[in-house]
Amino acid sequence: MTDRVSTLARNLLFAAAAVVSLLLDQWTKILARTHLRPLGPWGSKTIVANYFDLRYSENTGVAFGMGQGLPAGRILLTLVALAALGLVGYYLKRSGPRQFRLHLALGLVAGGAVGNLVDRIVFGRVSDFIVWHVGRHEWPAFNIADAALVVGVALMALDMMLEKRGQAAPSPAPPDPASNKES
Repeated sequence: MTDRVSTLARNLLFAAAAVVSLLLDQWTKILARTHLRPLGPWGSKTIVANYFDLRYSENTGVAFGMGQGLPAGRILLTLVALAALGLVGYYLKRSGPRQFRLHLALGLVAGGAVGNLVDRIVFGRVSDFIVWHVGRHEWPAFNIADAALVVGVALMALDMMLEKRGQAAPSPAPPDPASNKES
C-alpha cells in the first residue's frame, strides 16, 4: 500500500470506530432514559439472572460512578475529556499508517470520550445503565461509552506491549560463512 492509501485506511478505521461507538452509546442512552428511568432508582430489568441487569442511574463523576460530587466536576471533567481528545488526535497523527490496532483503539477512546462529553454538556451528568454482578457482588453501573474507553485503552496497552516486545526481540545473527567449510 502506498502511504496515501495507508493514511486513508488509518483515518477511516479511526473514524468508523469513533462514530460507531458514539452512535451506539447515544442510542442506548436514549433507550435507557426512555425505558429504564421511569422504573425509578430501584427498578431494573434482569437480562441474565444473577449476572446482568439494566438499571438506570445518573453519574456526575467519571467512569463507573467514581468521583461523584467533585467540586466544579462538570467543568473539570469536560476539560479532561477535551484534553483526552487532543491526545487522541496527537497520537493518531504520530501513528504509523499500518498500526491498525492502535487506530481502532484511538477511535474507541475518542467515541467514548465524546459520548460521555455529550451527556455531560447536555444533561450535566452521564447516563449509566449496564450492571454486571455475580451473586451479591455488583460492579458500578456503566454505559457503552465507558466500555469503548476501557476496550480502547486496553487495546492501546496491548499495542504498546507488543511493540515493546517486537523491539526487544533480538534479530537472528547472519550465518557465519566460516562454519560452512567442509572438513
